Amino acid sequence: MIPGEWAVVRRAAGERSPAWLDEGPGAFVSITHTAEELSIVCPAAGVPESERAERGWALLKLHGPFPFDQVGVLASVAAPLAAAGVSLFALSTFDTDYLLVKTVDLGAARRALAAEGHLEVATDSK
Repeated sequence: MIPGEWAVVRRAAGERSPAWLDEGPGAFVSITHTAEELSIVCPAAGVPESERAERGWALLKLHGPFPFDQVGVLASVAAPLAAAGVSLFALSTFDTDYLLVKTVDLGAARRALAAEGHLEVATDSK
């Protein structure tokens, strides 16, 4: 788990990353541009109240790296979370996968994942 509360911010298509966004070394930030929107996943503490954002997420990091041809990585965590009634928001990087679950569901998520053999080894300090 990466400590802190996380937010998913929605901005209009074509907008650039906002000045308030901390993209410094070691910061976890995910920025996705599409034809319809700009989405940003970042620490909630830095998001101004004026932004359209869904707050209250916890960020779980799957231990990677995972080869691109490895099948079923997300399914192995999504299925037990769905069975436990826990919604997830998934992100992937070149090396690994991340899951956002609502902080109110974090206990249920941890129990569901542990029951399937997904062990929480350490807290990422970044």
